[in-house]
Amino acid sequence: MYISEEIITSRQNKSVSLAAGLENRKQREREGLFRFDGYKLFVEAVQKGVKIDRVFLRQSEAGKWLSLMSEHEAALNEASVLLLADSLFDRLSTERAPEGILTVAGRPEIHAPLGAASAAKLAELSADKEKRIFLLESIRDPGNMGTILRSAAAFGADLVVISSDCADLLNPKTVRGAMGAIFRQPTAVFSELSEAIGILKQNGRRVLGAALDREALALSKSVLRAGDCLVVGNEGHGLTAGTLAACDEKLFIPMEKDSESLNAAIAASVLLWSMYSGF
Repeated sequence: MYISEEIITSRQNKSVSLAAGLENRKQREREGLFRFDGYKLFVEAVQKGVKIDRVFLRQSEAGKWLSLMSEHEAALNEASVLLLADSLFDRLSTERAPEGILTVAGRPEIHAPLGAASAAKLAELSADKEKRIFLLESIRDPGNMGTILRSAAAFGADLVVISSDCADLLNPKTVRGAMGAIFRQPTAVFSELSEAIGILKQNGRRVLGAALDREALALSKSVLRAGDCLVVGNEGHGLTAGTLAACDEKLFIPMEKDSESLNAAIAASVLLWSMYSGF
């Protein structure tokens, strides 16, 4: 772990500019890095073997954080620790009340990228009927994406399959919403969910798509079977016609007659709990 003695005061500093640019998805993909605030997420990342690239500390609190970070020094042998003037740190952070520690890290290996790696991962897991697989299409809000990942980790999802137009997993708002689940919950990415559904069916899985439809089945003990995979769609438009057509059945969550449809993250959480509990 390299600790710089310089107190950085300029936003034009190369490391600061890099970290600021990671708010942009294209920059994250180009650099293979992402950023997150807070000590709790720093510890979870280190414990899960995520490669830490550099850590920024607010100058006035640097001593406290350096003392705590020393417990993880063995995992930080390639990381740089940079001290920022308080005002610069607070401008760099996206938090309203930043703790004083901001980390830049490499993409967690549990998140398989678009392409052959995701297809292979899904094929391997879907062959085991005990593995819980959940699918998401066009979830655009990073806060919703983070909440769903948090619920997926809590309810034992072995894999969350997402369409490539979903909110970026490594968006700072997604990372914040997911809490430590971003480092624990495996994912795979597909251009079209119909491809993923095809792989699931080849392995004898039944796929049910969440939809407010007269033909949809009401979620209940008698409907869900072991090995079923569930799909939730976009916040405003639900699942696309192509994805619904690829599903074996449509499914809805019963609720009071005068109630509005559930938020996508809440609906996904209910379905994830249903898969977990076998209620």
